[in-house]
Amino acid sequence: MTHIAPLPREAITDPELLDLIAQGEALGVPDDLFPRILARAPAQAKPMMRALLMSHTQGNVDHRLKEIVRVLLARLANDNYFASLRSRQALAAGLTEKRIDEGCFEYEDDAKSFSEAEKVALRFADMMYLDAAQIDKAFYDEMKKHWSEAQIMELGSFMVCHYGMAMFMRSLGAKAAS
Repeated sequence: MTHIAPLPREAITDPELLDLIAQGEALGVPDDLFPRILARAPAQAKPMMRALLMSHTQGNVDHRLKEIVRVLLARLANDNYFASLRSRQALAAGLTEKRIDEGCFEYEDDAKSFSEAEKVALRFADMMYLDAAQIDKAFYDEMKKHWSEAQIMELGSFMVCHYGMAMFMRSLGAKAAS
């Protein structure tokens, strides 16, 4: 159980929030635990869920790469809840647990066949949360060789959203359903 209990599903009556919860469950990220906790403050829950779903499912960065980044960030945050969830969309597109692990731990290994664009995106995630001071103009110039500025903003916004949620869920003591 979390330090703040999730609301029972039947206690949530806001139709938009119920729809956002259903969208998250359909994607697999999040399941209903995160939004049922947030539902104690619907005015905050709805924009947070909209941002989470939009950042993960829309844009011009491959969903499989976003899923690897999301899991990497959850692992960096030591959040077992978000680290254990998987996007059904990414899995349907061929993402495997092996590829997720490689993306979290071995993406620089040329034998793992990550493209240069994927490597720099994964390095961006690592650096954002391990040593953001290293992210300088030279790094962004390298990013721009592989990603448009809009895609860099997409990746950065995605990282902020998902890492923050992972830290929050860790602070609540959340555990994924078995």
